[in-house]
Amino acid sequence: MHLSDRVTGGFLVLLGVLAFWGGSRLPAVPGQDVGPAVFPMVVGAGLALCGALIAFGVGHSFEDEEVEPIEAHAGLARWLGDRRILAAFVPPALLLFYMLVSETLGFLPTAFVLVLVAALALGASLRLSVGMAVCAPPFVHLVFYKLLRVPLPAGILPAPW
Repeated sequence: MHLSDRVTGGFLVLLGVLAFWGGSRLPAVPGQDVGPAVFPMVVGAGLALCGALIAFGVGHSFEDEEVEPIEAHAGLARWLGDRRILAAFVPPALLLFYMLVSETLGFLPTAFVLVLVAALALGASLRLSVGMAVCAPPFVHLVFYKLLRVPLPAGILPAPW
């Protein structure tokens, strides 16, 4: 069964609006500017925005049309299909890796490995994967540490802030 982008995007917009509404109903914490409502509201707004972009077909022209493999390449297509099944186990394996080594290594090195492996598993080039693995962990750490005031493990490479 194949759902159209409008149906999928509309569902994501609905889910984002519900997350935003649910977050807005959380009580504020006295004496703090940022309370528990901020995170679900930001996620809900982002989800609704992405759903709307999907529903309106933004970026659809960048997708390549799916080509049926010819018989000579059927083995290659079967191997790629098996590889996609193995790639489905990457996120749980990365979560387990984070759980086991983040206290020892710290957030920044562990997140570097997570982003690098996830990007490569999703098919990104090595150059883009390394660039994201270098830039994303410090940004995420900064958001958690400064904005949300959530301490992350320092480990062998503590954040400079």
